Amino acid sequence: MILPKVRDPRLVTIRHGGSLTDADHHALALWAAACAEHVLPLFEDARPVDPRPREAIEAARAWVRGEAAMMATRALGGHAMGAARPLKGAPRFAAYSAGQAACVAHVPEHDLGAAAYAIKAVRAAAETGDELRAGRTERDWQRDQLPEHLRDLVLEDQQRRNSICWSVFD
Repeated sequence: MILPKVRDPRLVTIRHGGSLTDADHHALALWAAACAEHVLPLFEDARPVDPRPREAIEAARAWVRGEAAMMATRALGGHAMGAARPLKGAPRFAAYSAGQAACVAHVPEHDLGAAAYAIKAVRAAAETGDELRAGRTERDWQRDQLPEHLRDLVLEDQQRRNSICWSVFD
């Protein structure tokens, strides 16, 4: 579970009573897609003929461009998570990351799900004893990809939800 019981209104869209603009919602979706795509090879190396996680990432970007409906994008996120279920370790977490990225179209707060699962994927792929360093490197890469105007918001959200995101943002 990566969604909080109490929602931060800054991460709820204006149309749903929060203060997040469509432009910022789109920027979060693109960041989540970048996080998921960064670890996608961990899935594709294990399941090279399964297109579902890649399709979910592409759907998130298509949604931002106005080329895909939210419900279709969210459904493709669910399909990516379906690809994850029979797997273990890094491939599983990479597919979950892709699924969460697509689900940002539905709920902006899924952005941290994409980022957290990507960090879990990198940790799972790391050599024994190197997991934390690998995770920190991935976390720092992700933070470098953040749009500057959303950086403080996402970093505050990472701190706030770190405990429900497996403490990967420490």
